[in-house]
Amino acid sequence: MFEGVLPAIITPFTKADTIDKEGLQQNIEFVEKGGVSGIAACGTTGESATLSTAEHMELIDISVNCAKVPILAGTGSNNTAEAIELTKHAEDAGAAGALVISPYYNKPNKAGLIAHFKAIAEAVELPIVLYNVPSRTGQDMPLEVIFELAKVDNIIAIKEASGNLDKVSQIIENTRDEDFKVISGEDGLTMPIVALGGAGVISVVANVVPEKMVKLVNATNEGDLRTAQQLHYEMAPLIRALFAETNPIPVKRAVELIGLNTGHLRLPLAPISKENEQKLVECLKDLGCI
Repeated sequence: MFEGVLPAIITPFTKADTIDKEGLQQNIEFVEKGGVSGIAACGTTGESATLSTAEHMELIDISVNCAKVPILAGTGSNNTAEAIELTKHAEDAGAAGALVISPYYNKPNKAGLIAHFKAIAEAVELPIVLYNVPSRTGQDMPLEVIFELAKVDNIIAIKEASGNLDKVSQIIENTRDEDFKVISGEDGLTMPIVALGGAGVISVVANVVPEKMVKLVNATNEGDLRTAQQLHYEMAPLIRALFAETNPIPVKRAVELIGLNTGHLRLPLAPISKENEQKLVECLKDLGCI
Protein backbone atom coordinates (compact mmCIF):
# COMPACT_ATOMS: atom_id res chain seq x y z
CA MET A 1 0.00 0.00 0.00
CA PHE A 2 1.13 3.52 -0.84
CA GLU A 3 4.00 2.54 -3.06
CA GLY A 4 5.04 4.61 -6.07
CA VAL A 5 4.17 8.30 -6.39
CA LEU A 6 1.62 10.13 -4.26
CA PRO A 7 1.32 13.84 -5.05
CA ALA A 8 1.00 16.01 -1.96
CA ILE A 9 -1.96 17.73 -3.56
CA ILE A 10 -2.43 21.48 -3.21
CA THR A 11 -5.70 22.93 -1.93
CA PRO A 12 -7.27 25.42 -4.38
CA PHE A 13 -9.37 28.18 -2.83
CA THR A 14 -12.20 30.25 -4.32
CA LYS A 15 -12.28 34.04 -4.24
CA ALA A 16 -14.64 33.67 -1.29
CA ASP A 17 -11.86 31.72 0.51
CA THR A 18 -13.65 28.38 0.49
CA ILE A 19 -12.32 25.09 -0.86
CA ASP A 20 -12.64 25.04 -4.65
CA LYS A 21 -14.28 21.64 -5.09
CA GLU A 22 -14.35 21.66 -8.89
CA GLY A 23 -10.79 22.93 -9.03
CA LEU A 24 -9.60 20.21 -6.70
CA GLN A 25 -11.33 17.57 -8.79
CA GLN A 26 -9.65 18.85 -11.95
CA ASN A 27 -6.25 18.87 -10.25
CA ILE A 28 -6.80 15.31 -9.04
CA GLU A 29 -7.74 14.21 -12.55
CA PHE A 30 -4.53 15.81 -13.88
CA VAL A 31 -2.22 13.89 -11.54
CA GLU A 32 -4.18 10.67 -12.05
CA LYS A 33 -3.56 10.95 -15.79
CA GLY A 34 0.14 11.12 -14.93
CA GLY A 35 -0.07 7.60 -13.51
CA VAL A 36 0.20 8.28 -9.79
CA SER A 37 -0.61 5.44 -7.41
CA GLY A 38 -2.31 7.55 -4.76
CA ILE A 39 -2.82 11.09 -3.49
CA ALA A 40 -1.83 12.66 -0.18
CA ALA A 41 -4.43 15.25 0.81
CA CYS A 42 -4.51 17.71 3.72
CA GLY A 43 -0.75 17.83 4.08
CA THR A 44 1.67 20.73 4.37
CA THR A 45 1.43 21.31 0.61
CA GLY A 46 -2.34 21.43 1.01
CA GLU A 47 -2.04 24.26 3.55
CA SER A 48 -3.44 22.06 6.29
CA ALA A 49 -2.18 24.44 8.96
CA THR A 50 -4.66 27.08 7.78
CA LEU A 51 -7.68 24.79 7.52
CA SER A 52 -10.33 24.74 10.21
CA THR A 53 -11.29 21.32 11.56
CA ALA A 54 -14.50 21.44 9.51
CA GLU A 55 -12.57 22.37 6.35
CA HIS A 56 -10.04 19.64 7.03
CA MET A 57 -12.80 17.06 7.17
CA GLU A 58 -14.50 18.55 4.11
CA LEU A 59 -11.27 18.35 2.11
CA ILE A 60 -10.82 14.69 3.00
CA ASP A 61 -14.43 13.97 1.97
CA ILE A 62 -14.03 15.77 -1.36
CA SER A 63 -10.72 14.06 -2.11
CA VAL A 64 -12.07 10.59 -1.40
CA ASN A 65 -15.16 11.22 -3.51
CA CYS A 66 -13.24 12.69 -6.46
CA ALA A 67 -10.25 10.37 -6.68
CA LYS A 68 -9.96 7.05 -8.46
CA VAL A 69 -6.73 6.28 -6.61
CA PRO A 70 -6.35 5.74 -2.84
CA ILE A 71 -6.32 8.82 -0.62
CA LEU A 72 -3.75 9.16 2.15
CA ALA A 73 -5.34 11.75 4.42
CA GLY A 74 -3.24 14.07 6.52
CA THR A 75 -4.69 13.84 10.02
CA GLY A 76 -1.84 14.90 12.28
CA SER A 77 -1.88 17.49 15.02
CA ASN A 78 0.18 18.49 18.04
CA ASN A 79 -3.00 17.76 20.00
CA THR A 80 -3.44 13.98 20.31
CA ALA A 81 -7.20 14.20 20.81
CA GLU A 82 -7.60 16.29 17.65
CA ALA A 83 -5.38 13.89 15.67
CA ILE A 84 -7.59 11.00 16.80
CA GLU A 85 -10.74 12.90 15.79
CA LEU A 86 -9.35 13.67 12.33
CA THR A 87 -8.08 10.13 11.82
CA LYS A 88 -11.44 8.64 12.80
CA HIS A 89 -13.11 10.96 10.32
CA ALA A 90 -10.70 9.92 7.56
CA GLU A 91 -11.50 6.27 8.27
CA ASP A 92 -15.24 6.91 8.15
CA ALA A 93 -14.86 8.95 4.95
CA GLY A 94 -13.20 6.06 3.15
CA ALA A 95 -9.58 7.18 3.07
CA ALA A 96 -7.13 4.36 2.47
CA GLY A 97 -4.75 5.56 5.16
CA ALA A 98 -3.74 8.45 7.41
CA LEU A 99 -0.55 10.49 7.27
CA VAL A 100 0.25 11.60 10.81
CA ILE A 101 2.94 14.19 11.45
CA SER A 102 4.92 14.08 14.68
CA PRO A 103 3.65 16.68 17.16
CA TYR A 104 4.99 20.13 16.35
CA TYR A 105 5.79 22.81 18.92
CA ASN A 106 5.28 20.51 21.94
CA LYS A 107 8.59 18.66 21.36
CA PRO A 108 7.55 15.56 23.37
CA ASN A 109 10.10 13.12 24.74
CA LYS A 110 10.47 9.60 23.32
CA ALA A 111 7.81 8.15 25.60
CA GLY A 112 5.40 10.91 24.61
CA LEU A 113 5.98 10.36 20.90
CA ILE A 114 5.37 6.63 21.21
CA ALA A 115 2.25 7.14 23.34
CA HIS A 116 0.89 9.76 20.90
CA PHE A 117 1.14 7.55 17.83
CA LYS A 118 -0.03 4.42 19.62
CA ALA A 119 -3.12 6.24 20.90
CA ILE A 120 -4.01 7.24 17.34
CA ALA A 121 -3.33 3.77 15.94
CA GLU A 122 -5.41 2.10 18.65
CA ALA A 123 -8.38 4.39 17.96
CA VAL A 124 -8.78 3.20 14.36
CA GLU A 125 -8.18 0.24 12.07
CA LEU A 126 -6.93 2.58 9.35
CA PRO A 127 -3.31 2.12 8.17
CA ILE A 128 -1.09 4.85 9.62
CA VAL A 129 1.90 6.46 7.91
CA LEU A 130 4.20 8.33 10.28
CA TYR A 131 5.59 11.66 9.06
CA ASN A 132 9.00 12.88 10.17
CA VAL A 133 9.81 16.40 8.99
CA PRO A 134 12.14 18.12 11.48
CA SER A 135 12.20 21.40 9.53
CA ARG A 136 8.51 21.81 10.31
CA THR A 137 8.21 20.21 13.73
CA GLY A 138 11.47 21.28 15.34
CA GLN A 139 12.20 17.69 16.31
CA ASP A 140 13.76 14.76 14.44
CA MET A 141 11.93 11.55 15.32
CA PRO A 142 14.54 9.28 16.96
CA LEU A 143 15.35 5.96 15.34
CA GLU A 144 14.43 3.96 18.43
CA VAL A 145 10.96 5.58 18.42
CA ILE A 146 10.47 4.66 14.76
CA PHE A 147 11.63 1.08 15.39
CA GLU A 148 9.19 0.74 18.28
CA LEU A 149 6.26 2.16 16.31
CA ALA A 150 7.03 -0.07 13.32
CA LYS A 151 5.97 -3.01 15.50
CA VAL A 152 2.39 -1.66 15.76
CA ASP A 153 0.17 -3.60 13.35
CA ASN A 154 -1.52 -0.70 11.59
CA ILE A 155 1.50 1.63 11.53
CA ILE A 156 2.71 0.61 8.10
CA ALA A 157 5.19 3.23 6.90
CA ILE A 158 7.02 6.48 7.51
CA LYS A 159 7.29 9.52 5.26
CA GLU A 160 10.88 10.45 5.94
CA ALA A 161 11.81 14.07 5.26
CA SER A 162 14.85 14.56 7.45
CA GLY A 163 17.17 14.65 4.45
CA ASN A 164 19.38 12.07 6.14
CA LEU A 165 20.05 9.13 3.81
CA ASP A 166 21.95 7.23 6.49
CA LYS A 167 18.87 7.44 8.69
CA VAL A 168 16.70 6.18 5.84
CA SER A 169 19.07 3.26 5.38
CA GLN A 170 18.99 2.42 9.09
CA ILE A 171 15.19 2.49 9.18
CA ILE A 172 14.96 0.09 6.23
CA GLU A 173 17.71 -2.13 7.66
CA ASN A 174 16.14 -2.40 11.10
CA THR A 175 12.49 -2.86 10.04
CA ARG A 176 13.01 -5.61 7.47
CA ASP A 177 11.23 -8.09 9.75
CA GLU A 178 8.22 -5.77 10.03
CA ASP A 179 5.54 -5.00 7.42
CA PHE A 180 6.85 -1.44 7.29
CA LYS A 181 7.97 0.83 4.46
CA VAL A 182 9.90 4.06 4.04
CA ILE A 183 8.47 6.70 1.72
CA SER A 184 10.59 9.63 0.57
CA GLY A 185 9.36 12.98 1.80
CA GLU A 186 11.80 14.91 -0.36
CA ASP A 187 11.53 15.01 -4.14
CA GLY A 188 15.26 15.50 -4.64
CA LEU A 189 16.10 12.34 -2.69
CA THR A 190 13.51 10.08 -4.29
CA MET A 191 15.93 8.17 -6.50
CA PRO A 192 18.46 7.28 -3.76
CA ILE A 193 15.75 6.44 -1.25
CA VAL A 194 13.95 4.12 -3.68
CA ALA A 195 17.32 2.58 -4.61
CA LEU A 196 17.91 1.85 -0.91
CA GLY A 197 14.59 0.01 -0.76
CA GLY A 198 12.14 2.85 -0.20
CA ALA A 199 8.56 2.39 -1.37
CA GLY A 200 8.20 5.64 -3.31
CA VAL A 201 7.61 9.32 -2.68
CA ILE A 202 4.99 11.72 -1.37
CA SER A 203 5.80 14.40 -3.89
CA VAL A 204 5.40 18.14 -4.37
CA VAL A 205 6.78 18.18 -7.92
CA ALA A 206 4.17 15.57 -8.93
CA ASN A 207 1.58 18.36 -8.79
CA VAL A 208 3.32 19.72 -11.90
CA VAL A 209 5.04 16.82 -13.72
CA PRO A 210 3.48 13.66 -12.26
CA GLU A 211 4.41 11.48 -15.23
CA LYS A 212 8.13 12.28 -14.87
CA MET A 213 8.22 11.36 -11.19
CA VAL A 214 6.29 8.15 -11.90
CA LYS A 215 8.81 7.24 -14.61
CA LEU A 216 11.71 7.99 -12.25
CA VAL A 217 10.37 5.72 -9.51
CA ASN A 218 9.56 2.95 -11.98
CA ALA A 219 12.98 3.16 -13.63
CA THR A 220 14.74 3.01 -10.25
CA ASN A 221 12.71 -0.02 -9.19
CA GLU A 222 13.50 -1.72 -12.50
CA GLY A 223 17.23 -1.09 -12.12
CA ASP A 224 17.32 1.27 -15.10
CA LEU A 225 19.57 3.76 -13.35
CA ARG A 226 20.54 5.62 -16.51
CA THR A 227 16.90 6.56 -17.16
CA ALA A 228 16.33 7.33 -13.48
CA GLN A 229 19.39 9.60 -13.38
CA GLN A 230 18.27 11.40 -16.52
CA LEU A 231 14.85 12.09 -15.02
CA HIS A 232 16.37 13.09 -11.70
CA TYR A 233 18.53 15.75 -13.34
CA GLU A 234 15.72 16.88 -15.64
CA MET A 235 13.55 17.64 -12.63
CA ALA A 236 16.30 18.90 -10.32
CA PRO A 237 16.11 22.60 -11.35
CA LEU A 238 12.32 22.57 -10.97
CA ILE A 239 12.55 20.88 -7.58
CA ARG A 240 14.99 23.56 -6.40
CA ALA A 241 12.67 26.27 -7.72
CA LEU A 242 9.70 24.71 -5.90
CA PHE A 243 11.57 24.96 -2.61
CA ALA A 244 13.20 28.36 -3.14
CA GLU A 245 10.54 29.68 -0.78
CA THR A 246 8.37 28.01 1.82
CA ASN A 247 6.26 25.18 0.39
CA PRO A 248 3.57 25.51 -1.00
CA ILE A 249 4.23 29.10 -2.14
CA PRO A 250 6.12 28.17 -5.34
CA VAL A 251 4.13 25.06 -6.23
CA LYS A 252 0.81 26.88 -6.09
CA ARG A 253 2.18 29.42 -8.56
CA ALA A 254 3.61 26.63 -10.73
CA VAL A 255 0.26 24.84 -10.84
CA GLU A 256 -1.40 28.11 -11.83
CA LEU A 257 1.18 28.72 -14.57
CA ILE A 258 0.49 25.34 -16.18
CA GLY A 259 -3.24 26.13 -16.29
CA LEU A 260 -4.59 24.29 -13.26
CA ASN A 261 -6.49 25.55 -10.24
CA THR A 262 -4.92 27.24 -7.23
CA GLY A 263 -6.63 30.35 -6.01
CA HIS A 264 -4.82 32.41 -3.41
CA LEU A 265 -2.47 31.42 -0.62
CA ARG A 266 -3.87 31.78 2.85
CA LEU A 267 -2.06 34.05 5.26
CA PRO A 268 0.49 33.99 6.74
CA LEU A 269 1.87 32.76 3.39
CA ALA A 270 2.38 35.45 0.76
CA PRO A 271 2.93 35.21 -3.01
CA ILE A 272 6.28 34.19 -4.46
CA SER A 273 8.87 36.90 -5.13
CA LYS A 274 9.29 38.12 -8.69
CA GLU A 275 12.87 36.83 -8.82
CA ASN A 276 11.93 33.31 -7.77
CA GLU A 277 8.86 33.34 -9.99
CA GLN A 278 11.05 34.09 -13.00
CA LYS A 279 13.30 31.13 -12.16
CA LEU A 280 10.19 28.97 -11.82
CA VAL A 281 8.89 30.11 -15.22
CA GLU A 282 12.23 29.27 -16.83
CA CYS A 283 12.19 25.77 -15.35
CA LEU A 284 8.65 25.15 -16.54
CA LYS A 285 9.55 26.34 -20.04
CA ASP A 286 12.61 24.09 -20.12
CA LEU A 287 10.40 21.09 -19.27
CA GLY A 288 7.79 22.05 -21.87
CA CYS A 289 5.10 22.64 -19.24
CA ILE A 290 4.29 26.14 -20.51
